Amino acid sequence: MEINVTRELAALARLTIAELRARYAEVFGEPTTTGNRTWLVRRIAWRIQVLAEGDLSERARTRAAELARDADIRLIPPKGNTALTGPVHTGTVPREASDARLPPPGSVITRTYKGATVHVKVLPTGFEYDGHTFPSLSAVAKAVTGTHCNGFHFFKLNKPERA
Repeated sequence: MEINVTRELAALARLTIAELRARYAEVFGEPTTTGNRTWLVRRIAWRIQVLAEGDLSERARTRAAELARDADIRLIPPKGNTALTGPVHTGTVPREASDARLPPPGSVITRTYKGATVHVKVLPTGFEYDGHTFPSLSAVAKAVTGTHCNGFHFFKLNKPERA
């Protein structure tokens, strides 16, 4: 049976969401719960075209997979104005990216709280206090005080040291 793609696509525009869902189930062989008309129309149109004219060749699929593996993925969106003037850097976040307010790993942060001295060792991936490792200074401050508070504020690291 030959499919008239143009006629099928024109018919999609007149369908309700419920009818689009039913058509989706018909062409894909599985139901969908989405109510996004645009997405449904595009997916169904793509599938109708694939059924009528054929899918990508195996060579094209292999090449697409190669390109996808080598593609740089932006993990952090650009800040502010999207019209960038300089080069755009994509890729992963550097592992050594840390907060400038923190001393380097291996340092010990000291704070007196209710007459007791609190010593926290800065680790490359967290903080060590009382034999336990914590993911953030706020978690350490909560363990010390019993209530949530900002770790940088509790250990007085909010402002850079004055020289």
